[in-house]
Amino acid sequence: MLEPAYIPGLLAAIGVFFLLLCIARLRQRRLMAAARAGTGAGVTLAITAVVVALALNLYTYRRLSYERPVANISFVRVGPDDFRADLKRPGLPDRQMSLTGDEWQLDARILKWRPMANLLGFNALCRLERLTGRYRDIDAENQHPPHAYPLADGEPGISVWQAAHHAPRWLDLVDARYGSAAYLPMADGARFRISVSQSGLVARPANEAASAAIDDWWD
Repeated sequence: MLEPAYIPGLLAAIGVFFLLLCIARLRQRRLMAAARAGTGAGVTLAITAVVVALALNLYTYRRLSYERPVANISFVRVGPDDFRADLKRPGLPDRQMSLTGDEWQLDARILKWRPMANLLGFNALCRLERLTGRYRDIDAENQHPPHAYPLADGEPGISVWQAAHHAPRWLDLVDARYGSAAYLPMADGARFRISVSQSGLVARPANEAASAAIDDWWD
């Protein structure tokens, strides 16, 4: 089966074939045959242009909405407001941490590229900074010191981060450097997936326990 990515190239090749055939017929002074070949070349190349434009539009959308998984986190209740958090990150050792509260928060530093750099294949750089437990109720938050754990040690990609940070200004590829956070409720047995998009962290439920916790939390 023909791969979709090959279709524009195949159409362009057919269009060029008809164009060369048209030129050959003109040299032979076969005007009707040249006209037919020229029409075929024009129609085929026009279709190619439309297909390429649609493909570029789709590619642009995919690049600017691209998400990369950065962590999975699950929770086990060990007390009324105490949870054990299991954090898994690609290419790094798993970690277990004790969090107090009814919500969790993951903080990260984000380096966002300009749209043209995104289209060239540059994805937003993410460096996870810390995981913290928190309370939804402000008074409860003020009465309990938070449990926070650093995550940046050993994070891969630091060299790329530093290179982008120190890149000469004339390159003008970096759009913004900022902090991003995702927070959701903690619940016994809940699992969440965290991704980084071109604009920051995105957290989503990974099982029914997490979805139910979000439903109750959102009410």
